[in-house]
Amino acid sequence: MSVKVLITRTVPRDKGRQMLELFREMRSLATGQPGYISGETMKSNDRPDVFLVISTWESETDWEKWLLSKERQTIQEKMDALLGGKTHYEMFHYGLRT
Repeated sequence: MSVKVLITRTVPRDKGRQMLELFREMRSLATGQPGYISGETMKSNDRPDVFLVISTWESETDWEKWLLSKERQTIQEKMDALLGGKTHYEMFHYGLRT
């Protein structure tokens, strides 16, 4: 069953350009991962320092493999250094589970 992962980051205004480059790098690597379906990046209209990334994966396992991969961790460490904080993740499944 496919999943959507919502990733929220609050980016200091003076770090926006650097963060956008890291977003592009992360997306470029993600597209080659097994189970990756799609992704989009949005900026909050009400809070311009908040970015939301929504990625779709074929399974929770595919997402978790990418989340824990060395190449992703390397970029995430750079992002965390710029953010001065942590990234927030939430996973959603389609439909209801019983």
